[in-house]
Amino acid sequence: MFTGLVREFGRVESLQGSSLRILAKHKPNIGDSIAVNGACLTAIEVFKGGFVLELSEETQKHIALESYQDLVHIEPAMRLSDRLDGHIVQGHIDGIGTITKITPHSIGTDFFVKVDSKVLALCVPKGSIAINGISLTINEVLDSILRLTIIPHTLQTTLFKNYKAGERVNIETDCLARMVQHFLAYKQDSKLSWEAVDRILGSY
Repeated sequence: MFTGLVREFGRVESLQGSSLRILAKHKPNIGDSIAVNGACLTAIEVFKGGFVLELSEETQKHIALESYQDLVHIEPAMRLSDRLDGHIVQGHIDGIGTITKITPHSIGTDFFVKVDSKVLALCVPKGSIAINGISLTINEVLDSILRLTIIPHTLQTTLFKNYKAGERVNIETDCLARMVQHFLAYKQDSKLSWEAVDRILGSY
């Protein structure tokens, strides 16, 4: 689990096959989970000045792979003792969005992100979303667009300051929204009761 708060920028040194080699200050142990641009990956090698992560072929098919060429957001998995200042992020990418417009204003910067219908169905105004691993609040849900307002602090301390219209980004919707949608769909097919849903949720 992660919080969606970036801890540092890493620099991609190489991506060869399934091995993603990153230069960073963070020193993981082999087997640790690390979110890189929002995707949960496993450390398979540690070297002086960085580490190597497993980036499977399946994962490569479902992320904005072109964003793993230079600087990336890095967040180690949270500890149970950590504060949850963002929201619960699993590191499971639901889809890829495209930044269509960036509009600065006096109290922040609006980013408009086009998403497909499956992602849009899991988004609600004022709900949480992770974009390239950064915990954000959805300000508005339009026909196929999410409007996100990035405050100046977040803009300056993340890679959002470098993003341009046309760039693709990894999207993870709120895990609670995904669970509710799944249980409601399952309920329609199998007459699953809300009491059963409560029991299932209580087991987590």
